[in-house]
Parts: sequence; structure tokens; C-alpha cells
Amino acid sequence: MSTPATLAETREAVVSGARTAVEVCREALSRIEAADPALHAFHTVTAERALARAVEIDTHRERFRNAPLAGVPVSLKDNICTNGVRTTASSRVLERFVPPYDATVVTRLHEAGAILVGKTNCDEFAMGSSTENSAFGPSRNPWAADRIPGGSSGGSAVAVAAGMTPLAFGSETGGSIRQPAAMCGVFGLKPTYGRVSRYGLLAFGSSLDQIGPFARTARDAAIALGVIAGADPADSTASREPVSDYVASLTGDIRGLRIGVPNHLIHQGGVHPEISRAVEASLTVLKERGARLVDIELPHSKYAIPVYYLVATAEASSNLARYDGVRYGLRERQTDLDEMYSRTREKGFGAEVKRRIMLGTYVLSAGYYDAYYLKAQQVRTLIRRDYEQAFAGGDAVDVIAMPTSPTPPFRLGEKTDDPLQMYLADVFTVSANLTGNPGISVPAGFSSTGLPIGLQLTGRMFDEATLLRVADAYERITDWHTRTPPAA
Repeated sequence: MSTPATLAETREAVVSGARTAVEVCREALSRIEAADPALHAFHTVTAERALARAVEIDTHRERFRNAPLAGVPVSLKDNICTNGVRTTASSRVLERFVPPYDATVVTRLHEAGAILVGKTNCDEFAMGSSTENSAFGPSRNPWAADRIPGGSSGGSAVAVAAGMTPLAFGSETGGSIRQPAAMCGVFGLKPTYGRVSRYGLLAFGSSLDQIGPFARTARDAAIALGVIAGADPADSTASREPVSDYVASLTGDIRGLRIGVPNHLIHQGGVHPEISRAVEASLTVLKERGARLVDIELPHSKYAIPVYYLVATAEASSNLARYDGVRYGLRERQTDLDEMYSRTREKGFGAEVKRRIMLGTYVLSAGYYDAYYLKAQQVRTLIRRDYEQAFAGGDAVDVIAMPTSPTPPFRLGEKTDDPLQMYLADVFTVSANLTGNPGISVPAGFSSTGLPIGLQLTGRMFDEATLLRVADAYERITDWHTRTPPAA
């Protein structure tokens, strides 16, 4: 197959009449049919519905002339609700759940002219870093089928990397967009907490969750964010902060921009030497482009993993209490109500979800709340202040750069028996979820065995424009993002 088109190229071809939306849609469905049996990026492919939507766009082309996603095939992580389309969160407890409404993000994508072609695989209820916790089997990395694609939004990252769709959406609670983006060699953007509505996203950690795009270029990510960002009366946590013109920020000029580099983190133990070298090389590229590198300290980052796995599991314990077999989802029929609760949750939830529910319930219980959950929230505030200090004051930086993942993609099954090692895969990403800051992973190289490496950039609250500006400038003078995996 030919090199997959970008979002911008696809939209321009449809709007100009060079291609029909039906042709574009059929090509995406053909790519899925060819590649997905080996990669398992998708749970559900909505071929008939997608083609009907494509016919609508072709029939009313003039109506969609100014639509930013006119005719663009899009895939969605399977924890984002879609009216009339199964939404499972990769869990047996929701295996047959069909939502009666669309998430706000889905509504906005539809209004922008997008074509939904399917729902993608993920770790169950977004709990995982490898997509191996899916109740329906793991996704595989298109660069090497024996490797993980990252998680929890692994299926969405695979869909873009393998050329099945030019745009996909995932959710982030602790790195679940940025980490699989890095491991699959694509762009992955986590917006500021509150920048994008969470209405219709199946909740994991309500103070951490955010929806964001996977794309092949920074420009595509900018276009996508512009579509989904903004206030929402259905979500009180969606901010009223004005939405920037993200595409206009892509000037290619980063002269004088100050990039904070926490060298004490980049060179700590546990970071693969090829990751460190790739990040150092990327920083050199940005410096040559005119940016200034500034050494910074984030002294409380060493506590980010334990803080995250206390706060996130506590919120998961609360949010997943609703899956009790009474209102919707799986219901194990028993005469005794308590037994029905127990059997439904025992059968419906996988091992990792149970582990996190139990841990979260424990840290919220009487006698342990102050020692664990409350203390974690206090340290979370200290982590947030570290970032605020870095972005403010006389020596303020504009973005912070570090690796996205401490290692290249590891082998499937390599860490499934060691949850702690799996959790450490998020060591560089969880802080931005705890603080609410936006972050993006940019393709930044390959390991000696040909596996993708990502550079992570973190920005000020609601300053995604600067993140995208730096990502775009880096993209213009490197070719990592142009390479395609064997499975594409």
C-alpha cells in the first residue's frame, strides 16, 4: 500500500473534489481489513455506518466545504461513548453495552465532518500501560508484532501508526496517550485538564482523565484539538478558557524559546541508554533551531508514581462501584443480592482492574485515609508547585522536555507478572496528569532494533499552542515521523 495520507491531506482531497469521501472511507476500511487481523487495533468496525456517512458528505459537499475534518476517517478508543455503537472499555462487564448517546467529543467530530470507522482496543477501563489488560486480547506494535504498542490507548496509536486511520482519539489518566504514541512512532497530545469535555468518557480517575488525539503530524494534532476543545454545559469541569487557533501557532520559529530540561530525571537509573541519547539528540536539534536549554529541578517528581497509584486507584474504586449488575452491563443472576454483586464483579472485571479497585478501596478506608490518600493529595500539590515554579518567575521556561517512556517497547508478556515494573513505565508521564498540564509526545528516533522513541514536551496550563509550535518546528527538520512500520 502507499504511504498513508495525513489528516490535512485527506481533508483537502475531499473538499477539493480530488477524491470522494466514499473512496477515502473504502481505503481506510481496506487498510483495517488487511492489517488488523495481525495487530488487533479494533474491537468494532462500523463499515456500513461509515460508508453511509461518506455518501452524505459527498452528496452535500458544499455544506462540508469549511468543515475541518470533512471526509476524514477517525477511530475512537472503546471507552468513549458512541450512540448505537458498542462501547466496551475492553471489559467483560460492558461486553454488550450500547450507549444511547454520544460523548461530547463524538458530537463535535461529527459536526466537523469526520467519519467514524471503528472503536479501538485498550487496557480494561484504561488501566494499564501495554494494552495487555484488554479482556479481548492485546494489540500488537506495528513496528514489531512481538512488542507492546503501549497503553492504555494502544489500539488508537496502532490505528494511526499502521495507516488505518489518519486520526484517532484516546484517553489519558497517567500517560495513556503519550506513552503509546511514543511506542508506535506517532504524535500523541494530552490536553490541559478541562480543555476537552469528559462527558461520555467512561470514568477511571475523574481528576486525571482527559481525551486527546493521535496523529501523523503536529498540524494534524492541532486541527484535531481545535475541533474537540472548549466549554461544555454537560461537563462542569470543562473550562471556559478561550480556545486558541492552534494551527496559526505553527510558525516553525522557536528562536528564544526556553526549554526546561530536568537532567536529574533523564539520566536517572532505569532509563534505557538509547532513550537518553535520542532525547539529548532531539534537544540539540531544538537548540540549533534557536531554542535555549535551561537546566531545571522538579524535586518532587520522584514521588509521582506512588502518588499517582494512590490517587488514581482511589478514584477508580469510587467510579467503578457503578458496575454492580443492577443498572447496565453484565448481570450474574442470583437469588441473593450480595452474591449477585460479588459474582458480577468477579466475572466482569479482569485482574488488573480488581487489583486497582482493592488498592483504592484500601487507601480510602477508615484508619488509612489520612496515611495514604490524604498524604498523596498533599504531595500532589507539591508536584504541581514544582511545575508552576518552572513555568513562572524570572527564570521561567516555556516548555519542559524529557523522555516519554524510559524504555523502548518491551515484549508482550515481559512484565505482566510484575505489576510494579509495569507501573514504572509511566514514570515520565504521570506528573502531567497529577498537575493538569498539557503534554505531547513527538516521534524522536528509533532504537538499534528499529523500535520508536518519543520526546515528551510539557507546557503551561492551557498553552497547547506553544507545545504544538515546538513539536511542529522539530518535525520540520527531522524525518522520524515520515517513517512507516512494516505493518502499514
